[in-house]
Formats: sequence, C-alpha cells, structure tokens
Amino acid sequence: MTPTLSSVTDNRIPTRGAAIGLVLIGIASVQFGAGAAKNLFDEVSPTGLVWLRLASSALVLVVLARPRWRGRDRVDWLIVLGFGLSLGLMNWAFYQSFSRIPIGIAVTIEFIGPLAVAVAGSRRPRDLAWVGLAGLGVALLGAERADLDLVGVLFALLAGACWAAYILLSAHTGRRWEGLDGLAVASLIAVVVLTPALAATDRGPLGDTRILALGAAIGLLCSVIPYSCELVALRRLTPAMFGVLMSLEPAAAAFAGLLVVGEELALVQWLAITCVVLASIGATRAHAPVDATPPPAAG
Repeated sequence: MTPTLSSVTDNRIPTRGAAIGLVLIGIASVQFGAGAAKNLFDEVSPTGLVWLRLASSALVLVVLARPRWRGRDRVDWLIVLGFGLSLGLMNWAFYQSFSRIPIGIAVTIEFIGPLAVAVAGSRRPRDLAWVGLAGLGVALLGAERADLDLVGVLFALLAGACWAAYILLSAHTGRRWEGLDGLAVASLIAVVVLTPALAATDRGPLGDTRILALGAAIGLLCSVIPYSCELVALRRLTPAMFGVLMSLEPAAAAFAGLLVVGEELALVQWLAITCVVLASIGATRAHAPVDATPPPAAG
C-alpha cells in the first residue's frame, strides 16, 4: 500500500500489518532520499539542496493543509515560529553533516537527540543503561576515525539537538494548530529562515530544470511521503510501536548509504549503529505514553 496525499485526509484505518508497512516505507523513503541528495552534492551545495527540498515540500503541505491563518494568538505564532526554526536548522545541519561523513553515522549521532528526550528526567537504573548503551555506540564510532570529519560530527550533534527541540515543539504545535496546519506553516518558516544562508552559496544550479525536478523529488521522498505514511499508520499503531519502528532509522540510513552512495562502513561502525538502535528501542518501549500521538519523524 503506497499512500496518496488524499489518504491523509480520509478516515480509513489500515490493518496493523499495513500500518507497519507504511512506517517502513516512510523510513526507507527518508533515507534513500538522503542518499539521492548526497549524490547531487557535486552539482549543488547542501544548503541549496535542503532549501529546495524544504521549499517543494512546504508548497505541497500548504496546498494539502490550506492552513487557517486568522484567529491565531501570540502564543500560537511563537510556538509555530520555534517549530519552524528547529525544523529548518535541523535539516540544514543534517545536510551539512552527511555531506562530510557517511549518512548512517550522521543519523546515528543525530539520533542522540530523540533518545535524550525519551529518557530526560528519569532516574531509573534501566534508563541510565539505555543512555550508557547509546554512549557506547557513539564511543565506538570514534574508534574508527577513517571516515569521520570533526565538522561533520559537530553538525550531526547540532541536528540532534534541533531534533529534540522539534519533538517537544511538535507536541505543542499539534495542540494549538489543527491537522497539518502547524507543519505546513512551520515548513514555510523553515524556508524563510534558510533563505539568507542560500544567498551566500552558488545559486546557479537552482536555475537548472533538472536540478529543480530532482530537488522536488527529494522533497517528496524526504518529507511528503514519510509524513503521509506516518499520519495514516498512526491511526492503527500505538505510540510505543511507532517509536520502536522509528528506532530503525540509523540502520536504514546505513543501508541507504551503502546501496545508493556506496558508503561502506567498518564492522565497529555497524556495531555502534546497533548499540544506538537497541538503546532507542529500549528507551522508547519504557517511556512511550499509551494515549499520545508522537510527532512525525525528521531528518
């Protein structure tokens, strides 16, 4: 079952198996879209490509959601502004990161952000064990330094911090903006925020029809398709199950990097990714509320 945009707005509830399949499709779409983007970095800068991705997805989301602009108070706008800032900075930092280091490693480091949100404030020994396992994974990444660029690692950490902010602000946005309204408005804000950075890069490739088409396709792969899949799937899946499935992101990113970009990782790096995936699954199962809807995935 491949979702269409109209499936987001209808009331059909998929079977549990179909819902799991939709989440997996969304994960693959995000990571293979990132791989396709990396293959274009010789022709267009990471900043130009992420701006094009966000602009194309924002256009689709605004057309789909038709957000209500009037009747919003100051708090509504402050929350969605913060949401848009975190969304734009997160994606920009992530693209800067995986332009320098393998995609799988970038996502693994970035995933520390959501993991920190999952265990924040907990003092249970079991939760400290998940943090320790994730820390072991990150330490193992440093044991194989051949493909690691320090700037790329720092950008991945920044993306992870922004992802944590994105998760927290997404929950607040969802309570104050109906449906896709908040995400559509935040996507527009993210495009505006990144426009000054775009002005500092070579914008010539963005006038190429081929690059525009590929950038729009990456926007569909990395934003529109995953959000559509997740919104439909969440009608059936519990937040805990959804969170466990999303914990597969680092492994999916590593496979996408291998298949699409040809990024081969050392055995110790695969072990590091496994540690972070297991830590995320454990923390998610321990903390996911039974009645809340988690935000769409980022990246």
